[in-house]
Amino acid sequence: MTGEAWPSSAFLRFWRASAVSGLGSYVTLFALQALVILDLHGTASEVGWLNAARWLPYLVFGLLVGALVDGRRRLPLMVGTDLAQSVLLVAIPVLWWLDLLSLPALLVIVMLTGSAAVINGAAEMSFLPRLLEARHLQPAHARIDGADAAASTAGPALGGVLVNALGAPLAVLLDSLTYLYSALTLSRIQVEEPPQRTGVTVRRLVREIAEGIRWVYRTSGLTTIAVATHVWFVGNAIVGVVLAPYVLLTLHLTAFQFGIVGAAGGIGAVIGALVTTSVGRRLGTGRTIIACHVLTTAGVVAMVLAGQSVVGALAAVLSGQLLYGLAMGMSNSHEMSYRQLKTPDPLQARTNTTLRSFNRAVAMVMAPIAGVLADGWGVRPTLLLAAAVFALVAVGLAATPFRHVRVPA
Repeated sequence: MTGEAWPSSAFLRFWRASAVSGLGSYVTLFALQALVILDLHGTASEVGWLNAARWLPYLVFGLLVGALVDGRRRLPLMVGTDLAQSVLLVAIPVLWWLDLLSLPALLVIVMLTGSAAVINGAAEMSFLPRLLEARHLQPAHARIDGADAAASTAGPALGGVLVNALGAPLAVLLDSLTYLYSALTLSRIQVEEPPQRTGVTVRRLVREIAEGIRWVYRTSGLTTIAVATHVWFVGNAIVGVVLAPYVLLTLHLTAFQFGIVGAAGGIGAVIGALVTTSVGRRLGTGRTIIACHVLTTAGVVAMVLAGQSVVGALAAVLSGQLLYGLAMGMSNSHEMSYRQLKTPDPLQARTNTTLRSFNRAVAMVMAPIAGVLADGWGVRPTLLLAAAVFALVAVGLAATPFRHVRVPA
């Protein structure tokens, strides 16, 4: 790949597939939360169970997936799991049309699509280093993050429009079509991958899973950022559960206004993705990530300070989401490129899925706890707890040598 053009045609296809399916995913994430609250008359606890169902597959077999993907060609897995998610999502409007849609049925569908997403995510992130030179990884992640940020801006706003116009179940159909587009686009990528591994046994898989865990937490040098990210997911899981009932029930904003709130986070993420490479060159990888956690803390505090008037409440949550999105748009490309540059190709999928599995396990455990806390303790105190978690991550990283880390540009 030495001397390859940047961006290459293969990467642009990868990027377009990710951007389009990401847009649909943000529409669905918004639509499903609205569906639970508005159509199924759920509470924060039910939203918590919905989020837990999304992450359960990572806890159940995420580590196994990493070991399996490391021995297979990754592009066909991405295409196949995109098609699977496209088909599964169609079940939601079908069940709704048949008047059979319930929370248990919805949770089953979400768990199945989440299972396909585990495989897709393991293949996708470990495929990128095969597609690009090492020096292009950080700008590639920044470009992917930019597309994701744009999707997170347009997705909730579009979701709000679709939910108001068609209802939440039908809004999910858009996501099904975006996964189909992604599968067709990825199938056009031409890349040479190592031959598929044969002779896989259960004993060998167990040994390789253990090897991946040891690599991440003992010998790779990734332990500090890995633990910090696990703690960050505690706060993020709380926000993910509490935000919808906070905006729709406590602040009494409409579904359309909730969509605009989500779009504000996307706008912040777009800005973050645009400036992240230059900020990283100036501050370094470690300090950039730490600064992002400080911004996340400030964003949550801003949302907690929302007043009772519609204008005041909307202004507070919009500014909070803007800061929250800005931090996420700036941090991810540095974390991902740092991780991938330190990881050899035979361990890429295991590294990604080991970290994702523990991250999602944290989210899965915290999601229902956050819902119970919000229902029993109050939404605002629960959001303050999330802010405290993010502040802890920032202070913890700043106290370690990680603050001096720099990824080569």
